Amino acid sequence: MRKPKNSKPGRSGRTVVGRTGRDFAGRDKKEGRENRPPRAPRTENRDRDRERDREEAVGQGTGNEQVEGRHPVLEALKAGREINKILLLEDSHGSTVMEILTKARAQGILIQSVPKAKLDVIAEGRNHQGVIAYISAKEYVELDVIVEAAKNSPRPGLILVLDEIEDPHNLGSILRSADAVGAHGVVIPKRRAVPLTATVAKSSAGAIEHVPVARVNNISQTIESLKKMGYWVVGTDVDTQQLYHQVDMTGPTVIVIGNEGKGLGEVVKKRCDHLVRLPMVGQVQSLNAGVATGILLYEALRQRGGKK
Repeated sequence: MRKPKNSKPGRSGRTVVGRTGRDFAGRDKKEGRENRPPRAPRTENRDRDRERDREEAVGQGTGNEQVEGRHPVLEALKAGREINKILLLEDSHGSTVMEILTKARAQGILIQSVPKAKLDVIAEGRNHQGVIAYISAKEYVELDVIVEAAKNSPRPGLILVLDEIEDPHNLGSILRSADAVGAHGVVIPKRRAVPLTATVAKSSAGAIEHVPVARVNNISQTIESLKKMGYWVVGTDVDTQQLYHQVDMTGPTVIVIGNEGKGLGEVVKKRCDHLVRLPMVGQVQSLNAGVATGILLYEALRQRGGKK
């Protein structure tokens, strides 16, 4: 039988055909190495996987100061530290765990059960003992503090209520705009929303230190309470007909901003006195939550004569 043109005997005596006249092993070692894209270092891959797992495990809680271990977390609770969330190993038990649960529930702190594998990924140290607490970048205030500040202000009350804002950069941007126009405070929910994290603080460019933030259990009930205090509530909705500048915001006003993807919840919409939209002529019929908030806040400031 006639041999192929590019061929040579293999070690076993059989003919091995190569694309360039060299055996496959030689080609792989030489040409394949030149054409193959460089691999990422193993440590880089591990760090990337760790960060992904951290985000999946704790959601928007990342960017906080972490306190790890049963006794450190318990002492943080006893000291009254502002805690956004506690991650607890599934099926944990023991007297210290029970004391942590009791104090955390009394303070209204969110507790999330997490598998050990996730805790191992999230932990910065080796001995987390099944408990990790996320400390807030700044202390929250009660809603009454914001309302009282508005009462004592020479300007009509201006309060922002955020319905499940999830992006820490959006929250930071909103705090920055709130400070710029002299808003009296911001209200966020305890669940399904980003808390005050280090990322929020950085994105706010320092505004987090000047804008009081209240964290409440129920946004809808909070809106009802503010309405009874004499506030008019203006919410945002892309499907409404009324434009944002057609509503009077010269009196005590609550501006409600919805989630980045879903917008305002239906129950919250029903609590609003007015629903407004921003005019848009482009192809994308939505705006970044931080941008939309800034526009509405500056409209309120414009109507009030531009005085902070």
